[in-house]
Amino acid sequence: MSDSLVIIPTYNEKENVAQIIAAVLALPQAFHVLIVDDNSPDGTADIVKEIQKEKSEQVHLLSRAGKEGLGKAYIAGFKWAIQKDYAYIFEMDADFSHDPNSLLDLHRACSQEGADMSIGSRYIKGGGVVNWDWYRLALSYGGSIYVRMITGMSVKDATAGFVCYKKEVLQTIDLDNIKFVGYAFQIEMKYNAHKLGFKLKEVPITFKDREEGVSKMSTSIVGEAIKGVISMRMSAVKPAQKASEQVQKFA
Repeated sequence: MSDSLVIIPTYNEKENVAQIIAAVLALPQAFHVLIVDDNSPDGTADIVKEIQKEKSEQVHLLSRAGKEGLGKAYIAGFKWAIQKDYAYIFEMDADFSHDPNSLLDLHRACSQEGADMSIGSRYIKGGGVVNWDWYRLALSYGGSIYVRMITGMSVKDATAGFVCYKKEVLQTIDLDNIKFVGYAFQIEMKYNAHKLGFKLKEVPITFKDREEGVSKMSTSIVGEAIKGVISMRMSAVKPAQKASEQVQKFA
């Protein structure tokens, strides 16, 4: 048995899915894997089903009707994980841009070092990026600075998608009210955890760009993140303004 579930969303990841599952299961600590597949036409889910014939207790598959975005895939996985009572729930990409070995560090941060949410960070001491051109690096790093300025969070890698949550964090966040599906989803989840008073801890990782398959990055995803940060901040300000107005009204 394992207290930890690694959620890996997939869409057309036949080149990577078997290898990433094998790498997670080979770790010296026990992790289970949940593949959330958005009806990949390349047969990704069929590969997972073959693996399940021998690894049915460790490898799970949640098949969805179609491609609805990263955020919705993760939320479906979160709800599945909560129902199955996993104590530590992870987000990870299928393409080896996230080193499976770093799952151990993320788990340790939550299980032993007092974090409620641990974040695999490219932008703290010891972290880094491999195989990115200067434009993508500048866009990502500049975006992280922008997020800190708007939200007030201290997290230096707010768009990071390599994360460990304690179950209680996901039980407390209103998952049905999460608005965004792309990179802004990652920011929104961290911002919600921050607003709710949970402890967020960054753990250094080296992010390596995918070698197999096709990147899911698009200008619409980046645009959603830029606009989404302002929307999140304004949504947080409005309730505070209303509360202040009510106090003044009855003063």
